[in-house]
Amino acid sequence: MTDRPVLMFDSGIGGLTVLREARVLMPERRFVYVADDAAFPYGAWEEPALKARILDLFGGLLQRFDPEISVIPCNTASTLVIDALREAFPGHPFVGTVPAIKPAAERTRSGLVSVLATPGTVKRQYTRDLITQWATKCHVRLVGSDRLAQMAETYMRDGFVDEQAVKDEIAPCFIEQDGRRTDIVVLACTHYPFLVNRMRKTAPWPVDWIDPAEAIARRAQSLLEGSRGNRDMAGPDLAVFTSQRSDFATRRLMQGFGLTV
Repeated sequence: MTDRPVLMFDSGIGGLTVLREARVLMPERRFVYVADDAAFPYGAWEEPALKARILDLFGGLLQRFDPEISVIPCNTASTLVIDALREAFPGHPFVGTVPAIKPAAERTRSGLVSVLATPGTVKRQYTRDLITQWATKCHVRLVGSDRLAQMAETYMRDGFVDEQAVKDEIAPCFIEQDGRRTDIVVLACTHYPFLVNRMRKTAPWPVDWIDPAEAIARRAQSLLEGSRGNRDMAGPDLAVFTSQRSDFATRRLMQGFGLTV
């Protein structure tokens, strides 16, 4: 039995969607949630600088918290730096997050799939390689949103979101072609499930929204098989912000997820 935590790393609060699922699957585990809010949003960064930043951060995080496993519930970070992290820290297991293109291709009936992501994930060659590998029989539309991640952050902190703005951001996902319609939208940013009810409400027709959170949590659980957590030996679950600042709304949100800032 071990008190070593599971570390979750995200650009902001989006990874809380994965933490929520991981807690259900692994209630005996302790968690440390790291939000790189000092660098949010990642989409505004040049790739070499962001890659160097994340590698540098993990050097300190692994030393400070000694996690048993690190989960990166962030498509932008994972598609950019997951291979470099595994190379830099051999022997430490990492679970990344990639757009759920394979299950979308398997599930679609119309053959029209959209991937709703950040601009960084959309432009990444990693994403296009997934389409080539798993979805050659589908028409996959990549939709990059500059605003949804920040809207999700604001919504979770303040409880308000402009529904018309959500509608405008998701509108490019919906296409009609030869009598067929988009029937699946992949949520390729872990922030987006926080807004999925607003997306359903403002969508022009019903679709299947694929949220990867449970699959990510299950992958982490599978890598921890043979090791049992012991919450009785561990301290509280923590939330760490790289800005070293958190306002009242953020602290209240973290407390709602059972995290001590």
